[in-house]
Amino acid sequence: MEDSTEEERERSLKTITTIIYALYAAFFLTGITAIVAIIMNYVKKDDVVGTLFESHFRWQIRTFWFGLLWGALGAITVWIVIGGAVLVADGIWIIYRIVKGWMNLCENKPMYAVPVTASS
Repeated sequence: MEDSTEEERERSLKTITTIIYALYAAFFLTGITAIVAIIMNYVKKDDVVGTLFESHFRWQIRTFWFGLLWGALGAITVWIVIGGAVLVADGIWIIYRIVKGWMNLCENKPMYAVPVTASS
């Protein structure tokens, strides 16, 4: 019975992680869903500790904050031309992170390599 419960938990966490990736992707159409996604990341963060999904949440949270930082810098400097290039690069980088994360999630892979420990 415990295996069934653990499988349900894993399936539920994968669904939540998938929804969060979808919300980040939908941001490009709506302009607001990334806010919902980052809130979900922080609300559910403790639930994913010790699972494969923990690395995805870390990836998603970093994507949001660094994307916001570079988006703000691009917006501030858009009047000196370089801001446009920063905004385009930021958009491409965010799309890459969403696609890479979603693909790894579909293959049940973590986002970061698991460190190899030396055996004695």
